[in-house]
Amino acid sequence: MKVLENLINYIDERTGLKEPFLRAILHPVPKGSTWLYVFGSAIMTCFIIQVVSGMALGTIYSSSAGDAYESVKYISSVAPFGSLLRGIHYFGASAMIVFTGMHMLRIYLMGSFKYPRELSWLTGVGLLFLTVGMGFTGQILRWDQNSVWTVAVGANQAMRAPFIGKYLVEILNAGPEVGAQTLSHIFSYHVFLLPGILIGAIVIHIWMVLFNGISEPPKVGELVDPATYKKKYHDLLERDGQPFWPVSVSRDIIFSTIVVLGILALAHFVGPPAVDIPPDPSIIQAQPKPDWYLLWYFSLLAIMPKQLEDVSILLCPVIAVLVLLAPAILAPRGERSPSRRPWAVATVFMVVSFIGILTYLGVKEPWSPNFDAKAVPIEVIGAKSGPVYDGAQVFNTKGCLFCHTISHYGGTKGPDLTHVGSRLTHDQVTIRVINGGNNMPAYAGNITPEQLKSVTTFLESRK
Repeated sequence: MKVLENLINYIDERTGLKEPFLRAILHPVPKGSTWLYVFGSAIMTCFIIQVVSGMALGTIYSSSAGDAYESVKYISSVAPFGSLLRGIHYFGASAMIVFTGMHMLRIYLMGSFKYPRELSWLTGVGLLFLTVGMGFTGQILRWDQNSVWTVAVGANQAMRAPFIGKYLVEILNAGPEVGAQTLSHIFSYHVFLLPGILIGAIVIHIWMVLFNGISEPPKVGELVDPATYKKKYHDLLERDGQPFWPVSVSRDIIFSTIVVLGILALAHFVGPPAVDIPPDPSIIQAQPKPDWYLLWYFSLLAIMPKQLEDVSILLCPVIAVLVLLAPAILAPRGERSPSRRPWAVATVFMVVSFIGILTYLGVKEPWSPNFDAKAVPIEVIGAKSGPVYDGAQVFNTKGCLFCHTISHYGGTKGPDLTHVGSRLTHDQVTIRVINGGNNMPAYAGNITPEQLKSVTTFLESRK
């Protein structure tokens, strides 16, 4: 202990960091700060995990467009602990996004964004977008077929912005289109630019938390008045405040330990996301989709009517930013208690439900063919031979199964054909197969008369 004390004194004489460090860890916090206050520390824990695991992965990963895919495959299947590291990095990013969202919901519901903490909220909004940006650029670094087409889709959306679309594409792609230089460009964003800005924003955010203090639990009828709030807050700390160390920090340590163990468990038992096929620009039948935290936005654009697509792509991000910035700008004073702010509670419920439903749709993708659909089994076909059986085989092999459901087998992009024989006549079924319609291709040149007769017979039997 004497050696440690001498070392601390040696460093303090030359840096003067001892006093501000002690002030930081011993700063008083309001009594009643519960487990709802642990999400901020959980975010920092996840960020540290990301830095450490990212540095480890960076020693093996190659940011060359020609080698990136193979280096990810090597990390996933050959490098010692490579798959575990990828899993830690992936689930660490997911946890960081989740806890950032939960932290912001807690602050919003408890009115902690009000005076004098408006700037803390605004920097928190910036941290949310930076965290999502880190996750998005990290997905691109896999450089598989899905990642390359995800960049292409992102560039296509950016191009629609009036006046600045061309420049946004250049910023994203490092050129007018996705190319070999795009990967190293995204890599520099993910490893240098975004982390640098993120660290700076975190430092500013933590400083404002220390300067203004952690918000006290809200009380019904106790309004925030900028003229009197600071004096009331300091009086509260002097009367009932408790030091951050060791009282409050114990909860943070316990929760952060659970977070670390959870990320390790997911990385080990679930593993990192699978790597798609190598990038091949000649394959245009790709169906790129983002990681789970952007699935809601992916779904929103997918279900939006085509005539509103451009407006949605341009306005949705702007609306999201304005909605997130609005509380600190429009409501910096007044009631903090959720029981007296029903519109705030209702807003949170609607936003969470909206994102949850859209995320579920993004997982199911009812608007896309299901190329993994299982063939209609014998027990559903109802025959082991004959015209109905032969028609079912045509239905399975010609791709009809990808878009149409029969008794819960198949995709959902097209109409459910479980009882199509009760809705359409023989001639109507034949015309639909031959001519197609809407998003369905015409099979006139891709099916023999015998196959057409068989599949029509099979569909007529679905009653």
